[in-house]
Amino acid sequence: MTQKDKEIVRELARRYMEIATDEKQQDMNARMKATNDLRLVRPPVLIDEIPWYQVDIDGELVCRCEDPAAQRVETVFRRALYRRKHFKADTILEPFFRVTMAYDSTGVGLTWKDEIRRTDDTNNIVSHRYEDLLEDEENLELIKIPTFTARPDKDAQAMAFYTDLLGDAMPVRLCGRGYLYDAAWDKIVRYRGMEAVIYDFYDRPEYLHAIRQRFLDIVKAEMDFVETHLHVDPTAPVLHCTPAAVSGLAEDGWKATWYRTMAQGFSDVSPAMHEEFDVNYSLQIADRYAYTYYGCCEPLDRKLDVIFRIPNLRKVGVAPWAKEEVMAERLGGKYVYARKPNPANVAIATDPEVIRKETEKTVKLCQRYGCPVEFVLKDISTVSHRPENLILWAQTVSEVLDAYYGA
Repeated sequence: MTQKDKEIVRELARRYMEIATDEKQQDMNARMKATNDLRLVRPPVLIDEIPWYQVDIDGELVCRCEDPAAQRVETVFRRALYRRKHFKADTILEPFFRVTMAYDSTGVGLTWKDEIRRTDDTNNIVSHRYEDLLEDEENLELIKIPTFTARPDKDAQAMAFYTDLLGDAMPVRLCGRGYLYDAAWDKIVRYRGMEAVIYDFYDRPEYLHAIRQRFLDIVKAEMDFVETHLHVDPTAPVLHCTPAAVSGLAEDGWKATWYRTMAQGFSDVSPAMHEEFDVNYSLQIADRYAYTYYGCCEPLDRKLDVIFRIPNLRKVGVAPWAKEEVMAERLGGKYVYARKPNPANVAIATDPEVIRKETEKTVKLCQRYGCPVEFVLKDISTVSHRPENLILWAQTVSEVLDAYYGA
């Protein structure tokens, strides 16, 4: 790595630290935590899962470093600075550089096979057709429970590298695992395809349960390893695209953090099957955590009685196609209404009137039923190379919230 690379990264790090420690960021942090604490404050607004290659403005996202590792850090800072400059929304920034403890896994013994279709060679969002590797029931034995090994040597190397790269521009901190992201059905579908899973709800439910149990055992093994041999970090600020800051966490162990789970492929599955094949398994893990955040892209308005069985439930995903009034009335002031606005509204062009109506509908319902709410625009596969779509979206949502909650 050249001295020039270090200078580029350190200058960006200094600019990052200025905004990560300013009053505006502290206000954002306070509102995000207050929302997770079920207080009725001005809702946080975040934009995540951005197609970054489509939104550069005047070369602000173009990396100047030559070293690939330095370039990855440079990318982190350039994107953070871009967010604060262009989006009238909230950001999640830490005043230090986080290095997560490393560990190796022997893997689950099986690698999925898929056919891919693209509409854009530069986009990482593609269509998959997965081969059913578990069609024969004896193939279940191909899925192994991994063995995990701590790698303090990798931790030492990483700390030395990032400390040297950043110098006195930013502190570097070694941290543990911040939360559990348990997307078992996303993984199972990669080994089977969704169609085979849907058929087996009816044709081979016992076999589907055996597959789901195997993935539960894998997660439990990893949880036990991390808790015993590494460290669980209660300070992690992000919970897969949403704020994690909240009161009531323990000092250590998984009780110091969140459990994040969902069953995105279950959108058209009955509440009874959703409970049987997913929630009953989540219940075997959830009580080891302080709080649970359930739901992602699947509409849950028909399934809330099932989801409410989770004893430490704190946040529930409200997909674009969920019945909002049902969700608001049932969630009330007991859970965070984690609203996911429709990313189709920024895909080609952004009509501020459409965004305004969508946002106002959510706000009015949440105020009527006393819901703490957050807005997280995510799953953005394209903005048609129009960064102004996201800028206008954030500005419009912010104007609506100013009107209803105050600036």
